[in-house]
Amino acid sequence: MVKQDRTDEIIAAWRRVRPDLDASSVAIVTRLWQLAHIFGLERRQLLAAKGIDPALMDLLGTLRRSDPTATLSTRELAGLEGVTPAAISQRVARAEGKGWVTRESGPGRSVLVTLTPAGQDVVDDVAGAIFDHDDALLTAVELGDRETLADLLRTLCLAMGDSTPVTHVGTGGEAGA
Repeated sequence: MVKQDRTDEIIAAWRRVRPDLDASSVAIVTRLWQLAHIFGLERRQLLAAKGIDPALMDLLGTLRRSDPTATLSTRELAGLEGVTPAAISQRVARAEGKGWVTRESGPGRSVLVTLTPAGQDVVDDVAGAIFDHDDALLTAVELGDRETLADLLRTLCLAMGDSTPVTHVGTGGEAGA
């Protein structure tokens, strides 16, 4: 028999008091909310232990993924991270103060941001820790089932309109990758 969780109890209770309602969506949506909360908490704790906040990790990660140059304009960064230019400016200033990025004038009035070797070391260390920790969080799901789950979640994201920028799962109550 499949082990029951709190969500199963909620569904059973709704079916008992309102059998006319289809509560089957609760089996998915409530569990996604619960997992988003757990994953967000885990990510925030990991990032805090590494001495970096989600916004700076997003910035460094975005630059690192832009390989081979690890250089983007502030406008490109704002678009990729789904935040305002002012927010990017603040993030860049904080990362620059830590020696993780440099900025220089680009073509026209653009500003180019480049990941420094120190910033690359930080993002590589933290990304490795994130991937290892996330993998540990998923140990209850077999590898083949993980691929199926990833495919199903992708299908749902695309159906919901995949135009929203992915926000860092470690920010408040928001979920993303």
